[in-house]
Amino acid sequence: MFDFAAYAGLFSAAFIAATLFPMQSEAILVGLILTGDYSVAALLLTASVGNTLGAAVNWLLGRGVERFKDKRWFPVKPHQLERAQRWYGRYGKWSLLLSWLPIGGDALTVAAGVMREPLPTFLALVFVGKGLRYVVLAWITLNLS
Repeated sequence: MFDFAAYAGLFSAAFIAATLFPMQSEAILVGLILTGDYSVAALLLTASVGNTLGAAVNWLLGRGVERFKDKRWFPVKPHQLERAQRWYGRYGKWSLLLSWLPIGGDALTVAAGVMREPLPTFLALVFVGKGLRYVVLAWITLNLS
């Protein structure tokens, strides 16, 4: 069954959750899986694409962060950004596989923009990292329900 509202809601939650705004997409994904009314593969793809595109917003912020990093409203603290840049400088693009982490993941995606990581590489690595997180969550949900 295709329910546009359910998929659009999941996509939106995943997109927003990947930006610097507080939001949780995992609970929505688990809830939709538990209903049994939706294709798990379609839900995983929807959440992964939404979360990856949301992270691309952070990458764009990183590209222009130098202008805004000292503004009061900028959501990443200077020390967080510096730490993420050091981490990114040490581990490089492969650190993007950890962009799903609740603490530091968003800063890594901003740092990737600051460090001028090419967008195609960024999108591929972030999609893999975030997608695997959702796959593990779906597996746990299906095997423990």
